[in-house]
Amino acid sequence: MIFRLKTRLAPLAAFLLALACVTACKDKSPASTANAPAPQHELTVAAAADLTPAFEELGREFESATKIKVVFVFGSTGMLTRQIENGAPVDLFAAANVSYVDQLEQKGLIIPDTKAVYARGRITLWTSNDSPVRLQGIADLARPEVQRIAIANPDHAPYGLAAKQALQSAGIWERVQPKLVYGDNIRQTLQYAETGNVEVAIVSLSLSVPGNGRWTLIPEELHQPIDQGLAVIKGSKNEQAARAFATFISSPQGKAIMKKYGF
Repeated sequence: MIFRLKTRLAPLAAFLLALACVTACKDKSPASTANAPAPQHELTVAAAADLTPAFEELGREFESATKIKVVFVFGSTGMLTRQIENGAPVDLFAAANVSYVDQLEQKGLIIPDTKAVYARGRITLWTSNDSPVRLQGIADLARPEVQRIAIANPDHAPYGLAAKQALQSAGIWERVQPKLVYGDNIRQTLQYAETGNVEVAIVSLSLSVPGNGRWTLIPEELHQPIDQGLAVIKGSKNEQAARAFATFISSPQGKAIMKKYGF
């Protein structure tokens, strides 16, 4: 999705459309038949795109234990933040960088005692299994055979900002800038490499681990820590359920799932 309208209603409309699409897809799944037991509640979680595989598993486990249905809307942290600022109906926000939760707190949009750092992310160099490009480290991105590199847009995606910082720290930012292709979020960035539109993508470890490709960790000292934060949104109609899911993420079971995906 591309959000370029400058009206106050545009981000909210876009979020509602995304939420409707997610809900419609869930309603068509075999598990959502008329014979299935109805959940007691429905919880809406806006989450950074890097969380997709981990949170989908967390959501299934949480729903199985509590009968609370979790509906996710995944996207870039910056875009989700703007949507929440414009009144998007979110119960819980899980950002790829805690600074965005701080931003919402400054505007009085979260319940302060629910703010927490729940994970630290890492970035990788990702190539498809059939790619002829072989990378030993980030400096290899400056090689002539690497013609296109995908990163998430650093203006609104924390993993894109970390990629930019790493390229700058490695001293190759100016040389690789003409090669860069920007994804709206980290999932789209990975898709560019999966489909062969770029030779390499800098993506999250959490998407690299379950993916079908080759990846190499980028040293974390090359970029600022990707400390991921969450909070319950003020005015949520499902505050207790949102608190419960936030607690579940940091529980031993939740931590084990997060660790499995590289957090």
